[in-house]
Amino acid sequence: MAEAKPRVFEASGGVWSQLRVEAMQAAAEEPALASYLHASILHHDKIEDALSYHLAQKLGHGDLPALQLREVAREAYASDPELAQQATRDMRVVRERDPACTTYLQPFLFFKGYGGLQAYRIAHWLWGQDRHILAYHLQSRVSELYSVDIHPAARIGSGVFIDHAHGIVIGETAVVEDDVSMLHSVTLGGTGKERGDRHPKIRRGVMIGAGAKILGNIEVGEHARVAAGSVVLEDVGPRCTVAGVPARPVGGPCCEDVMPSREMNQVFDALDDGGGI
Repeated sequence: MAEAKPRVFEASGGVWSQLRVEAMQAAAEEPALASYLHASILHHDKIEDALSYHLAQKLGHGDLPALQLREVAREAYASDPELAQQATRDMRVVRERDPACTTYLQPFLFFKGYGGLQAYRIAHWLWGQDRHILAYHLQSRVSELYSVDIHPAARIGSGVFIDHAHGIVIGETAVVEDDVSMLHSVTLGGTGKERGDRHPKIRRGVMIGAGAKILGNIEVGEHARVAAGSVVLEDVGPRCTVAGVPARPVGGPCCEDVMPSREMNQVFDALDDGGGI
């Protein structure tokens, strides 16, 4: 299977500065949340510090208090600066791709897909440090809180958008490359028969519709689309749209000039032979 392409990151300053502006405006408009906004965002100098605090407050509990979890998150961000860059890009693409999102404040504070993805990134860092028990513990807490169940060994790129996020399952050997979008109730799972490398490889720019199940060590090629409710059991070619149970190609080649994950278009173009996805 094709190797992942090198990632390109952007500076976090613009997103972080805008997030702080939005937090200040929100605190002035809604005094009941002013303390929350100051503690979560305005008291911090960098996005990674704010995320460390915010995720710890969300995920901390009696067995792993928020103060201790915050130190784990801070250690991860200090050890791997790429985590903050990924968090910044993830937030930007939510703002770009979700028509219900009008601020950076929304995903940072409230969106399960964004919060679950950033918590996974810390668990994945822990996994890479051979701190597997703590990584599993964090995975379990994320699943309980966000209904997002991502194995800490899975590999997920940047610029990933998980819309609504409820019921997301991503298995141990799954790969999700940069600029992928998926909606709720998506499963990237095994077939139940194999061990070892047994989960899907989702290439750059793919869009996966709500409720789709992609099973086995198969590849979904760059800029492909998987229709809502589909069950995918075989490789999907680049720029191909598949639909159905089991999923089959529908219409002709799609998305010649656009990236489906950015367009979020779940309706066939007029030149395709099919109906709506």
